[in-house]
Amino acid sequence: MANVNVKFNGKDYLLSCDDGQEESLKELTIFLDKKYTQLKDKLGNIGENKLLLITTIKLIDEYFDLKKRVSEQKLKIEKVSNKFSEIKSLAIKYKENKDDEINDLNKAVEDLKKEIEKNSVSYESMLDKTAKSLEEIIKKTGSSSKIQ
Repeated sequence: MANVNVKFNGKDYLLSCDDGQEESLKELTIFLDKKYTQLKDKLGNIGENKLLLITTIKLIDEYFDLKKRVSEQKLKIEKVSNKFSEIKSLAIKYKENKDDEINDLNKAVEDLKKEIEKNSVSYESMLDKTAKSLEEIIKKTGSSSKIQ
């Protein structure tokens, strides 16, 4: 334990604190003394005990107000976090849907390519057959015109 000399309301006090907390204790005492002095200047000399009580009540009021605001901010952060999670989930779902659509389109393109190749072979075969038939017709027509 460390001992620290502090000044409050114009009086010196020797206080104990954990080792390493000396500066913090001094800062807290300065803060408390400042609040106490402000109230003393505002309210006048109403007695040290009453002034200490009012100072304590004001500090506790500030503490509870700050605690309430921190809780409200935590709720806001939680709501934003939940919205973010919801948006993230929607984005992932959207991406998965688009990936599925892309896969379906790629499959449709592959099927179309196969159909085109199949039809191309059939078309070439039909052209060959048609060309042969035309050649035969031309040959027959050429030989019939020689007969006349």
